[in-house]
Amino acid sequence: MGTHSEMVLFATVVEEGSFTRAAQRLGITKQTASERLAALEERLGVRLLERTTRRLRVTQAGGRYAERCNAIALQIEEAEREVQQQQAEPVGLLRVSAPVLYGRRYLAPVVADYLARYPRASVEVLLAERRVRLVEEGFDLAIRIGKLEDSSLAARKLGEGHVYYVASPGYLLRHGRPSAQTLPDARCIATRMQERWRFDGVEVKLEPVLLVNDLEVACEAAIAGVGIARLPSLVCAKPVTERRLVVLGGTEPAERPSVYALFPQHRHPSAKLQVFLEALTKLVAPMAPIEAPTIRARRG
Repeated sequence: MGTHSEMVLFATVVEEGSFTRAAQRLGITKQTASERLAALEERLGVRLLERTTRRLRVTQAGGRYAERCNAIALQIEEAEREVQQQQAEPVGLLRVSAPVLYGRRYLAPVVADYLARYPRASVEVLLAERRVRLVEEGFDLAIRIGKLEDSSLAARKLGEGHVYYVASPGYLLRHGRPSAQTLPDARCIATRMQERWRFDGVEVKLEPVLLVNDLEVACEAAIAGVGIARLPSLVCAKPVTERRLVVLGGTEPAERPSVYALFPQHRHPSAKLQVFLEALTKLVAPMAPIEAPTIRARRG
């Protein structure tokens, strides 16, 4: 007979009516799910599912087998629930991925508090701008900023970021405060060539004078008077309050990207994931908007 994991997989495929959804629910790849079900059918010597390009159909033998598998899956689920209730303390390695800047500014206190509270837990943090594939690369959680792609991953919103257009007082005195019409000819600092900014309600295509892949470097360049930059509040809030940078376009943020914690969908997330998510929610405050007076400059 098949192993318990294969029986649970088969019951989940029948319940979901899809290899893709079943694989996502169990935290494995679609290919793995298909291969394991094929091995189960070969071992049993019977066809359990009829596969077409549009849907799955359970065979008569598969229907009877699914009833037994579902009963076993419920028993396993109940056993896991009891164990998790008894083992509420996080144990073992938690793998987390986050954008570099966010990780530097926000993750350290969360991780430190988590490890201090739970001595049997450990954490691996990967700071990278690329979006890791959680299931395939074995991550428990990833921080994403901005619009989410269509995904089978579960998401919890942690807060909002606030992005502003800023320039130094010296730059504004030399070049004046830009408008949507003059911005294409202004000296701008960007992270992509031919970047597009939405300024004063108008989308503007830029030819940046400085191109960098690090927002902290862009902030320092703006402070030095190189040009206008588009920066999140967690980078530019301090220099704005110190009047080394000026917010352009009023006090309303140019953008409000959402910050999410993404994690694989499971019926019962592990204690380490649940506790870390709660720590993120409580200890990571939303990236607050800037509240500082702007410096007047003549409009160019």
